[in-house]
Amino acid sequence: MTALYDVQLKTIDGRMTTLDEYRGKVLLIVNVASRCGFTPQYKALETLHKKYKDKGFAVLGFPCNQFGRQEPGDENEIRRFCDEHFAVTFPMFAKIDVNGANTHPLYRYLKSAKKGLLGREAIAWNFTKFLITREGEVVRRYGSLRKPEAIEKDLATLV
Repeated sequence: MTALYDVQLKTIDGRMTTLDEYRGKVLLIVNVASRCGFTPQYKALETLHKKYKDKGFAVLGFPCNQFGRQEPGDENEIRRFCDEHFAVTFPMFAKIDVNGANTHPLYRYLKSAKKGLLGREAIAWNFTKFLITREGEVVRRYGSLRKPEAIEKDLATLV
């Protein structure tokens, strides 16, 4: 399996990169969507990002259209939505699959490192969150119902 920091990614602006540029930071990786009942979580994710970014923390957003087709737009539409509705400043990436045959390698890694409820690997819905230590260890997985502000306690112990 590819190491976490070696996974190839495309930013929402089309630039190829890896997570190596985030090495040494605490990360919260989230699969996001703009037409989901959990979409308002963008606001709390942005609040966490702003509050802790100077302490070596970053939220990373990965749009996904696999759940109820709730992210139908292209990257430009997604970026515009995030800017206009939530003033998102945290890094956003190109749309990916988090389940199935075309699961992005990042999510293969995350799901194998930290299983969900009842040992389930599959992502159940949008806004599933993975908390990563500065050393690259996946320490927690939170379901969609867990609001970002409710995980601040866990985050604060790592930054």
